[in-house]
Amino acid sequence: MADHLARRGFLLGAASLALVPIAADPAVAADELPGFPAAVTPYRSGYRNWVGEITADGLWACAPADPDQVVAVVNWAWQQGWTVRARGSAHGWSPLTLTAGTEPGARVLIVDTAPQLTGLALESTGPASVRAGTGVTLEALLTYLERHGLGVTAAPAPGDLTLGGALAVDAHGTAVPAAGETAVPGHTYGSLSNLVLRLTAVVWDEDSGAYVLRTFHRDEADCAALLTHLGRSLVVEVVLRVGANSNLRCVSRTDISAAELFAAPGGGSGGRTFASFLDEAGRVETIWFAFTESPWLKVWSVAPTRPLASRHVSSPYNYPFSDNVPTLVADLVGRILSDGAWYLAPVLGNAQLDVAALGLVATLSADIWGPSKNTLLYVRPTTLRVTANGYAVLTSRAQVQRVIAEFTGFYRERLAAYAASGRFPVNGTVEIRATGLDRPGDADSAGARAPLLSALRPVDGHPEWDTAVWLDVLTLPGTPYAEEFFRELEQFLLATYDGGHALTRVEWSKGWAYTDTAGWSDEEVIGTAVPASYGDTVWREAVGTLDRLDPHGVFGNAFLDRLLR
Repeated sequence: MADHLARRGFLLGAASLALVPIAADPAVAADELPGFPAAVTPYRSGYRNWVGEITADGLWACAPADPDQVVAVVNWAWQQGWTVRARGSAHGWSPLTLTAGTEPGARVLIVDTAPQLTGLALESTGPASVRAGTGVTLEALLTYLERHGLGVTAAPAPGDLTLGGALAVDAHGTAVPAAGETAVPGHTYGSLSNLVLRLTAVVWDEDSGAYVLRTFHRDEADCAALLTHLGRSLVVEVVLRVGANSNLRCVSRTDISAAELFAAPGGGSGGRTFASFLDEAGRVETIWFAFTESPWLKVWSVAPTRPLASRHVSSPYNYPFSDNVPTLVADLVGRILSDGAWYLAPVLGNAQLDVAALGLVATLSADIWGPSKNTLLYVRPTTLRVTANGYAVLTSRAQVQRVIAEFTGFYRERLAAYAASGRFPVNGTVEIRATGLDRPGDADSAGARAPLLSALRPVDGHPEWDTAVWLDVLTLPGTPYAEEFFRELEQFLLATYDGGHALTRVEWSKGWAYTDTAGWSDEEVIGTAVPASYGDTVWREAVGTLDRLDPHGVFGNAFLDRLLR
């Protein structure tokens, strides 16, 4: 019993770790932060990213009450030779906020946006738009919109993401037009960044010799770089185009084999393929547990009235068996991590599939219906925390099934080869989604420009590429051979989808640029492959704009300096 409790305690402790601000002695603060803005109270804080692979202790932080206080803090940092890193929920993997090895006492100031930069107000109702502080969570934003009969087509599954963090990395959900479906005004099938009408950021002003607030409209060239800025700027407020809310039905099933769902096009599989469900509903996700043959398939469809078989849901997070680590899964994960029993990956994968299949029935969540927020948001901070790689493969709608078949075939072959040699690099899932691209016309703003650094930016010369297939592979942190395995997957994607019939771009918030031992470390990928996936002109424009708006590098870190050069 004690061993069982220890394992669950380890898992739940990792999942619920809260880095509570620690009040600072005013005399110490005055000594270490001379001249810090009097209206803003500094405090000590640690930092921990989603899975705990990047941590830091003893950093100075603050939570400005409004954008003017943000400007005061940034100007203090510039004058003192500090850098500023905005923090929302820290629900990410990549070193865009802090880099590994950031020492206590480093001249890095964390600006917490979530406590106070959370204002919400409707700007207009026809067409509709909402003004939002970038510290507001997606759950709070979508709840506010829902009260006014408004919503979005798709959103990331975790409701704790802050809006600013989501926009910095072109966060997305899963949605393309179903067969015969037309876009609703105020909606996009691309990323949330594509809904921005205007934004207010802290930027350098040459005339005043200081950092100031400036509002950028969607038709301005500089705005295109700020729409997905990767943490290389600080946006404090945005105005988003939104549209009428929809009721969505979400049907889950685990009775279709991976062989059928991911079959090569024209292979006579019977037709129940990923692409067929895209045509039917437009909103599809598969969660394929390692070493299993039946993925968890989710299909959302627009349903103005409740289907007879569906359960009406009035709140989000309707998969408690997924959001809270079940005892069986907790015990297996605890044994894998504490005992190094990595060979239990197949047992864990099958246990997770069994829990999902039984949980869908036990909680009556296999067929749910309600306002969009209640089916789109389904990941809580209490879920099992795993590391993840991530890529978007841009292609034509007609090629989606081909891409999925090629990728899953390669993944399956390599996983089997590793297992045959006694190596088990993946003990989590493969997650597959599909979205449209960031077509600027979706924002319904004259002269709108596409985000320069969104993975969903349309590719010049390829108007037929209208879809992105998102591919993520998840595993427990510290799993042996994971980086080597992820490197093989990455090299396959970059070589196979190199701009011919499709193009690979990295998912900014996840893992990429793998060597055999670490992510975000392959200099060839960082310095050549990633910029090339956007094109030299686009990349140089984005980097040049971000440098010009922050010439002193206040919003930089060591990793961003390597990437954005």
